[in-house]
Amino acid sequence: MSLPYFILTLILGYFSLLFVISRKKSRGDNFFFFTGGRNAHWLMISVGMIGASLSGVTFISIPGWVKTQNMAYMQMVLGYLAGYAIIATILLPLYYRLQLISIYQYLKVRFGPVGYKTGASFFILSRLFGAGFRLYLVALILHTLVFEHFGWPFWATVSLSIGMIYLYTQRGGIGTIIYTDVVQTVFMLGALIATVTFIWRDFNMSDESLFGYIYSNPLSKVWFFDHFLSDGRHFVKQFLGGMFIAITMTGLDQDMMQKNLACRNLKDAQKNMMLFSVMLLPVNLIFLSLGVLLYDWAALHGIEATGDRLFAAVAFSPDAPQILGILFILGVIAAAYSSADSALTALTTSFTVDILGLELIENQRTRRIRILTHLAMSAAMLILIVIFKYFVSESVINEIFTIAGFTYGPLLGLYVVGMFTRWQVNDRWIPIAAIAGPLLTYLLKKNSLVWFGYTFSFELILINGALVIFGLWLLRIHK
Repeated sequence: MSLPYFILTLILGYFSLLFVISRKKSRGDNFFFFTGGRNAHWLMISVGMIGASLSGVTFISIPGWVKTQNMAYMQMVLGYLAGYAIIATILLPLYYRLQLISIYQYLKVRFGPVGYKTGASFFILSRLFGAGFRLYLVALILHTLVFEHFGWPFWATVSLSIGMIYLYTQRGGIGTIIYTDVVQTVFMLGALIATVTFIWRDFNMSDESLFGYIYSNPLSKVWFFDHFLSDGRHFVKQFLGGMFIAITMTGLDQDMMQKNLACRNLKDAQKNMMLFSVMLLPVNLIFLSLGVLLYDWAALHGIEATGDRLFAAVAFSPDAPQILGILFILGVIAAAYSSADSALTALTTSFTVDILGLELIENQRTRRIRILTHLAMSAAMLILIVIFKYFVSESVINEIFTIAGFTYGPLLGLYVVGMFTRWQVNDRWIPIAAIAGPLLTYLLKKNSLVWFGYTFSFELILINGALVIFGLWLLRIHK
């Protein structure tokens, strides 16, 4: 069997498994779709969140990032730990106290209907772009390896990918994804560990340990404390960026919080969050170690690929063990679709509940609205991914965090003001502050090196949030 046919068989078999799980674990009603019945076990959710948070971009981009960033990303992962601790101790108690379906319902209680819809709209924009970037990279690889062989256009490859996700999520929503994410996380981590093992064996270095090899490699540098102004890898920038990206992209993100709100109670949700955050440390370290091995293996065999192209180039090299290609495809599919399916469900939930105002009333009309919204979100993601093909740069993960710095900043500002001040803000003008913050942040980023000799990294989200907070301060109602 040729490689394209083999990969196609693997994809169809994988999705058949997910579809069987979805049929067995779904009920079809709105309450189950949005909340998972609120009786899911915290350990199952924690394992599933690993796959949902990492995505196919992590599987491909993080190893490729090592060439330019070394292992500086671990500084960011440490920042994640601080951010997840804040989520567990501050945000989750708020969400459970209010018994929210969508976390943006809090903004309605605190500010009013305009602030509420503004926050939800920024999430929808953020998640569409984030999920689109993640799925784009995987769709591009699958298209190159498989569907281009059959003469398919790129949009048809994307349509097939999203169509399969739609089929196994449209009935059960988050209630189904809790189970499918566990399966996908197991596949992804299994493929990751097996890939590291096979590549290391191919080096045939019996006199040296894998740990010692990685530790002594020039690409394995983690800590960067010099050149604060000009180096985006500086510890302070990476740590703060990681902390606030975790708070916003997890704690203020309906996608990730929808899983936490499916736990039986607050205590279970907090246990889930803390275990999940600890598990991310070794997982990301293995991804970065894989990057070191891939670059060294590529150098030994004359492969010049870098960035997002590195992993695939090594996996399908004639000199590589054949098992690497299979592991690569399996890992990429598992990582990509565990992220995309939950994103699609969260987008449907937010648009249906926050924008359309649909309650959990169960009847034929509300169920039809939910199904049509799920279909519309799928179509929107498809269009966005096809557009990305013409504009996305080589490192997709860099694009994701950069976009997040702009789109999640308004959510950060709204929640900080809502939770830590008593300001009464003029609700109808909140969109002005929410839009002005990202625009000013973009202007600052484009000119900071010329104006101040400073290079922004992922701490940009902190500046964006601060500008939105300042805008909300200007919009205070004086009594």
